Amino acid sequence: MSRIGKLPVSLPQGVSVSVENNVVKVKGPKGELCQKVDPDMEVSVEGGVLTVKRPTDQPRHRSMHGLYRALIHNMVVGVSEGFQTKQELVGVGYRVEAAGQLLKFSLGYSHDIYLQLPSEVTAEVPQVKKGANPILILKSADKQLLGMVAAKVRSLRKPEPYKGKGIKFEGEVLRRKAGKTAAAK
Repeated sequence: MSRIGKLPVSLPQGVSVSVENNVVKVKGPKGELCQKVDPDMEVSVEGGVLTVKRPTDQPRHRSMHGLYRALIHNMVVGVSEGFQTKQELVGVGYRVEAAGQLLKFSLGYSHDIYLQLPSEVTAEVPQVKKGANPILILKSADKQLLGMVAAKVRSLRKPEPYKGKGIKFEGEVLRRKAGKTAAAK
């Protein structure tokens, strides 16, 4: 039995789940999400607790058991609490501005970079003290979408290993390399 798959998903107050034609729909205060589930998996909701069961112990069923339970759990947490990521822009002159769903980055290139966010993701740029690195906070109820958007933002200027300049996740530890040393004469 999958250790993750056999865990029940408790539904918090204000969250409702419906299962129809192998599609699980979760509705809560932060929005509504849906996920198609493999027809072999059995999803049941009883008394505020959701469970996922598998028909056999085949490797395919065992792998999907934990996967779908984790996806549904992330949906429940997303519509009740939401998810957020914080990214830090490290570098002289690196800036980000948020105007609705449009992000404007100044990352040391000859031009500014504009990124249109999906409607499910919101961005905020809090004011930081002078000399501190700018921070971008992305929030969404959909964990998968939030991760993809955060990865796209990071890909605009990945942190480089010598000075650590670039866009990194808050708390991320970068492997730093030693630079060249002057040759002794």
